[in-house]
Amino acid sequence: MTSPSRLDRRRFLQSSLAMSAAVWTGTAARAAGFTSPNDRPKVGVVGCGSRWDQRATVANGPYGLGKEFPKFADIVAVCDVDANRVEKAKGLVNDWLGTTPEGTGDYRQIIDNPEIDIVHCVTPDHWHAKVAIEAMLAGKDVYCEKPMTLTIEEGRLICDVQKQTGAIFQVGTQQRSQQQMVQAVAMIRDGRLGDLTHVSVGVGGAPTSPELPVAEPPVGLDWDRWLGPAPMTAYRALAGAPNEVKYWSRTHYDFRWWYEYSGGKLTDWGAHHVDIATWGMDKTETGPVTVDPIMVQHPVPYEDGHPTENNRYNTATAFHIVATYADGVELTIRHDLDNGILFEGTEGRVLVNRGRLTGTPVEELASNPLPDGILEETYKGRSLTDHVTNFFEGVAARKEPISDPHSHHRGLSTCHLAGIAARLDRKIEWDPESEQIIDDEQANAFVAREKRAGYEIEM
Repeated sequence: MTSPSRLDRRRFLQSSLAMSAAVWTGTAARAAGFTSPNDRPKVGVVGCGSRWDQRATVANGPYGLGKEFPKFADIVAVCDVDANRVEKAKGLVNDWLGTTPEGTGDYRQIIDNPEIDIVHCVTPDHWHAKVAIEAMLAGKDVYCEKPMTLTIEEGRLICDVQKQTGAIFQVGTQQRSQQQMVQAVAMIRDGRLGDLTHVSVGVGGAPTSPELPVAEPPVGLDWDRWLGPAPMTAYRALAGAPNEVKYWSRTHYDFRWWYEYSGGKLTDWGAHHVDIATWGMDKTETGPVTVDPIMVQHPVPYEDGHPTENNRYNTATAFHIVATYADGVELTIRHDLDNGILFEGTEGRVLVNRGRLTGTPVEELASNPLPDGILEETYKGRSLTDHVTNFFEGVAARKEPISDPHSHHRGLSTCHLAGIAARLDRKIEWDPESEQIIDDEQANAFVAREKRAGYEIEM
């Protein structure tokens, strides 16, 4: 049941969103259509690292989504298992809103807080399902960063719980709210490419690391809680890495290069590009029937799908994987293609990525534009906007946002299947209705993973 106070906040949010395009800087957030702090949804953040807003300044300036939320809501609590990040996050929120949120290292303090309406889940991948599911069961809406899950089973659970609770759930695949991506899908819907025959996804290769020695976790980092549902293992780190945190490790930022916590490039960029490919192919309610690892390279030896060394990155560094659907359409995922999605049809081809949309069908739009309203129709009947605004519009109207968990689950399942096939180095057959691997017990065991005792999902 929804509390009266939450309904009041949602009604106010709905009436205010039309004004949200007002210029917003720093503590002037309330000028964006919000007149009373009591009317604004309250957000709790779980995970305050670089994707949220603590990345070092990069070429185009500070990066992160945390600062976008105060346009529509008050951040009242921040959580991270690294106490240093909690303190920094409290200061950032104070800079944005003029108030200091509560800080904690235990996400349950956010889940159990009845005043919190929305949970922003920005943890490493292996924590996403536990936080998101428990938040929805506690009556909260969720904005969950990509990839939504670590396993296919977790995706199925999230979809089931979302249906059960009616929670508004946005996956942070922000490409679905970028105009060139929407335009590419709309062109396919309008027949500009004819019948799709093949889609190629370029995600780039993954890095390697030197051997990482066992080390003491940094002061302030609760290593046991960071591992959470993942198996217990020693902390490892080595300074000097050419990445944003300047060291190789099993934790902050580098978690994505370990299968224990993520899926490497197959889910890091794959969660974005395979998501768009699946949307464009109109396969958001199904999946491939076979996944074939034509070529895969890992930085460590593998036996029965598991790395035999645990002292260096272990996700695939190079790959050529082909997923085939029941209608014969193929989706290729490669490390060595231009970053983006290449849609090929019987009457043309287009390449789309975050910087461009190219191809003869695109050039022909100058003389034969798309029909009026088709972009909005493709964008679930709404005016195009940024991803965070789309989420808060959904919260206000109780409508499904553009990147719902159900459609994302299908695209991400293809990424997970690619990872399973890569780890076992063999072709697998998939039943998209039962969501099980066919006649391969060993491969099917990777569809789900056992949670470490004490960190099971509380249903």
